Amino acid sequence: MSISAFINLSSKTSLCSDTKVYVNLSNLFLLLFFILSFNSIHMRIALFPGTFDPITLGHTDIINRALPLFDKLIIGVGINTNKQPMFSLEQRMDWIRQIYIHHPKVEVQSYRGLTVNFCTDINAHFILRGIRNVGDYEFEKSIADMNRSLNPLVETVFLTCSPMYTSYSSTIVRDVITNQGDYSKFLPVEINLT
Repeated sequence: MSISAFINLSSKTSLCSDTKVYVNLSNLFLLLFFILSFNSIHMRIALFPGTFDPITLGHTDIINRALPLFDKLIIGVGINTNKQPMFSLEQRMDWIRQIYIHHPKVEVQSYRGLTVNFCTDINAHFILRGIRNVGDYEFEKSIADMNRSLNPLVETVFLTCSPMYTSYSSTIVRDVITNQGDYSKFLPVEINLT
């Protein structure tokens, strides 16, 4: 029975007797409680995974544009044993927290292992990925297909980067930093390396 039909039924029976009004209002409150509980259990939680070494304006472009799409966005800083990061895990997580300190929908967590398994741990049904070019799409699509085969309840959502950020990558930014270039045009203002 739809909510409007239930309310209609309630209003019709309310004309009959005060007892029925009480019963139907109780049922209505139970129905509303169930709807609210169901919505809180099934929040649209997305994971935006990466090493964020460091987080760039390209990353924040994707995050900022994804915020209206989800109830909660967890930025997952992956610990990759095959990579030697330039910045410590704590530093990378602190920068992200500083950037999004006024955004209650954003959480920062670290994780090891398969991203799709971490989604299960945090009850995320979406993986957010940024796409800069066709090469990114082909690479990310193969990972998305593998994740879907491992857990069909997790869907990958692709957002294309804004044109001004298509050349930004953490690898290039690290190279600029290493060679004492002006990195400030690639990083959020919260990141100060001096």
